Amino acid sequence: MRVTVIDYKAGNLTSVLKTLRHLGAEPIVTDGDLALVEAAERIVLPGVGHFAATERLDSTGLTTAVRAAIARGVPFLGICVGMQWLYSGSSEAPDQPGLGHFAESCAHFSESTEKVPHVGWNSLEVRPDSRLLAGVEPGEHVYFTHSYRAPVTADTAAITHYIEPFAAAVERGNVMGVQFHPEKSSATGLKILGNFLKWEGN
Repeated sequence: MRVTVIDYKAGNLTSVLKTLRHLGAEPIVTDGDLALVEAAERIVLPGVGHFAATERLDSTGLTTAVRAAIARGVPFLGICVGMQWLYSGSSEAPDQPGLGHFAESCAHFSESTEKVPHVGWNSLEVRPDSRLLAGVEPGEHVYFTHSYRAPVTADTAAITHYIEPFAAAVERGNVMGVQFHPEKSSATGLKILGNFLKWEGN
């Protein structure tokens, strides 16, 4: 199974690629080859770093290509900042728009005595009908590292609590995202990525 992995030059893809290969997928990396996105069977957008780095997706034409692929029904998974990019934007970079698949915006965690960024293992409250999180039991732990979070809405597939409840996973149609790093989340992460690879569409 071929998976097109988009590299916007803001993070190390090694762990994601290694995990996809472990699950039997054939990842193909692109940092601007639109033909690879146009021919994609599945797309993964890993992400770390500052939201402003997603400007590269606009300047290379990848945003337009991804939007067209999603419209064709291609399964899409955003990881960490890759999930936040699915929203209209983030207060981390107010002048940089996101994809806008979800109308809401991402924001910094509220002021608290807890440390930010939120780094480490935390549990999931899973929506029972989630396809991406099928087989994930309530309370299973995954690995996070982030300072900005997406709000809880009707599209939220899993909630995690840190300072406040936030969307740990989101899902609508063929578009899915996870705030945590499944490639660093042991057996639970493998299960989630496996669900994405096996999903046959609506």
